[in-house]
Amino acid sequence: MIEYSEFVRLSRSNDSDERGHAAHLAALAFLDHHGPADEHAALYAALINFLDDPSVKVRAALAYGLLHSLDAPRPIMIALLQDSPIISRAILQYSPILIDADLLGCIRKGDQSIWLAIAQRSKLSPRIAAELIARQDRNITQHVLRRADVAIDSELLVELARSEGQDAQMRGALLSRPDLPAPARLILVQRVTEALRELRLVRGSLAPDRLARLLRDGSDTALSSIGENEACQQRQDFVQGLVGSSQLNSRILLHAVVTGHVMFFASCVAELAEVSREKVFTLLEGGSRASLSAMFARAGLSTDLGKVLVQLVLYARTADLADDITARHYVVTALTEELINDHDGVIPPALEETFAYLSEQNIALARKAARGVMRAFAETTHLAMALPPAATERMLELPAA
Repeated sequence: MIEYSEFVRLSRSNDSDERGHAAHLAALAFLDHHGPADEHAALYAALINFLDDPSVKVRAALAYGLLHSLDAPRPIMIALLQDSPIISRAILQYSPILIDADLLGCIRKGDQSIWLAIAQRSKLSPRIAAELIARQDRNITQHVLRRADVAIDSELLVELARSEGQDAQMRGALLSRPDLPAPARLILVQRVTEALRELRLVRGSLAPDRLARLLRDGSDTALSSIGENEACQQRQDFVQGLVGSSQLNSRILLHAVVTGHVMFFASCVAELAEVSREKVFTLLEGGSRASLSAMFARAGLSTDLGKVLVQLVLYARTADLADDITARHYVVTALTEELINDHDGVIPPALEETFAYLSEQNIALARKAARGVMRAFAETTHLAMALPPAATERMLELPAA
């Protein structure tokens, strides 16, 4: 607190620091004033006068006093918004007085420094976030995406995944968002698959055929995992999109059951057959062979594929395919052997793709199951493994390294 005469002296001083001190005091007094209306009007007039001060330090001191308050006079804040860049950027970043209409104009007319100041506000509406992203500035877009507190329209996220998903940093920013919609996540998985396929280190480490199998299997697992999560949330848009874009095939259906993503499988069958998920669940849990076959036929699946899926569902009822690798390996092995026996070793053309998928899974699951068995053996035994005498003799004959 200072006397009025001292305030007047500071206001009229030739020293910009003293005038800045007066401007800051006037701002704080205005915000904290609870007295007569004429005093309030006088303080408001003082603030207006400081707007015309030739020193940027004085106007900055005025802005600093009003910067964070909802009670700051809007006309003064708008005037300061049009002041020097150092003042306007501070107003843009911190002032709660500004509304979306104010920010939109600044975004459209401003440069990267203006966009960054707005992107750093404590709260951003979806409209402002979309406008910042529309500037197509990579750094600003990533900054907005990494703010989990900012809501972004799901369609915009899908479009960003489609247009910017080839960029690793942009993929990371998108994948870090908890609200990333399933279609966008699937697009990013596909972009990651493409990037891995072209990565020199990966291509040099694996044979082309094996690399293609691993990437295809990983993509299928990612797709069914995303679908399982969407199905658990009772959202049908993802499956509807797969069906509408013809991305759903027999391999995906088989993989969904083999990996234990039963909710996703049920949603796919329900969408294809145009029946309720509840009815599909009932049949999957306890339906007979005939009723399961009829359901798969209604879904438009071939008779041969329907028979394989029926047998797979029956196996799945007695095994934990989601978490038990050994059970998964057993089911795939049994199903493969049945196909060979049923067709006397001559797999019909309609089932060649299905048989090839089961054969791939059989090898992959055998490796995983073997690793689990060896790990368990190593953790539970302390005995040396005995080798046959002939093998021991051959090892002794080997030359020293």
